[in-house]
Amino acid sequence: MTLFNDIDLFMAGTTGKTEFDLPDADVMLIDNFFNKEESDYYYQTLLEKTTWREYEMPMYDKVVTAPRMISWHQDEDISASANQTNPLTDDLKSVRNRVEAETRLQFNAVLLNLYRSGQDSVAWHSDKTNKSGLDPQIASVTFGETRLFRLRHKFRKDVPMVEIPLHHGSFLLMAGSTNSYWEHQVPKTAKAILPRINLTFRQVKS
Repeated sequence: MTLFNDIDLFMAGTTGKTEFDLPDADVMLIDNFFNKEESDYYYQTLLEKTTWREYEMPMYDKVVTAPRMISWHQDEDISASANQTNPLTDDLKSVRNRVEAETRLQFNAVLLNLYRSGQDSVAWHSDKTNKSGLDPQIASVTFGETRLFRLRHKFRKDVPMVEIPLHHGSFLLMAGSTNSYWEHQVPKTAKAILPRINLTFRQVKS
């Protein structure tokens, strides 16, 4: 999919820890949450060893193939469809342990997204609440190419859209009422870029 030495091209963030002053939201970013050696390892391992799959989603009056690939992993005590669910690997548990130590939250599942090129994306949305509750805490880790992460308030047009570059090894937490009041997206880009892997940890109900 890509040569592993291409990871030398990935950019790390330089801002350290940032807590965003946004209404109705609790958003925090940590650049270099994983150092370059760790980030390179996870990028290589997840890209090569994850069982990636395409999936279909409804859009207006038709069903389309999502412009990215995914892999869902969770603890074994959660009931789910066996053909779409994978156990948490040791590497995913290791990443989770670091996230939980930072946030003092607990997560029992993770969705991996593979953005293969700049044409892969995620449209504006808020995360579904049927499994995670009304205000899920979403912990997002990025390995690979930098992509823009956008946030916009659902109800207040006077609040400007926020753009956050998510770099190799960065960690973003969306907590509090963020999911109820804000939507987010990862837009397409015409630039020739390398793949990005994003892990979104969450707590789902059995």
